[in-house]
Amino acid sequence: MIKYCLKLILSALCITLLSACSEKTRLAALDTNATILAFGDSLTYGTGTSPDKAYPAVLARLARRKVINAGIPGEVSKQGLLRLPGLLQQYQPDLIIICHGANDILRKQDIAITKSNLQKMINLARENHTQVVLIGVPEFSLFLNTSPIYPALAKKNKLVIEQDIIADILAKNALKSDRIHPNSTGYQMLAERIYNLLKNSGALP
Repeated sequence: MIKYCLKLILSALCITLLSACSEKTRLAALDTNATILAFGDSLTYGTGTSPDKAYPAVLARLARRKVINAGIPGEVSKQGLLRLPGLLQQYQPDLIIICHGANDILRKQDIAITKSNLQKMINLARENHTQVVLIGVPEFSLFLNTSPIYPALAKKNKLVIEQDIIADILAKNALKSDRIHPNSTGYQMLAERIYNLLKNSGALP
């Protein structure tokens, strides 16, 4: 009887795991001449390090793809939403990495508005036939938990997301240049995590 119950439990676990794998969001493979748009604020720009060590530059070397650094320090999501259409038109990226909303959170702006602005960014990218990857940003509270708006947006839109890397980096002083920005080592880790995410989701070989 015990063996039978164990078999049932193992079977149910296998079914659950297979279901989770089959539902995993995938990305279309990026050609070698593809363009990736890294879109965001100072975390994308690379505040705290040099331009060649910001995560978009490191990612470009790892992925061997063109990566545009479209980060603007201090920008809030409302401003980013206004800026994005011009970038999509100019670069026609195959994929966009959205890492935005940190300044909204730091300035304690209405999180519902931030979420709405991020959703509109996702909509704009998809209207441009651009694949989307979302990077979660922490709430900058005592425990640096990622704001719940990011996994909620990823779930709603079936997006590939790197949910916790920013929080993981900012939780370690050795990876920070100041309270809210990574240092060169932190940006290297961010780029590597995104690179692995792109590989695991099928965008890169």
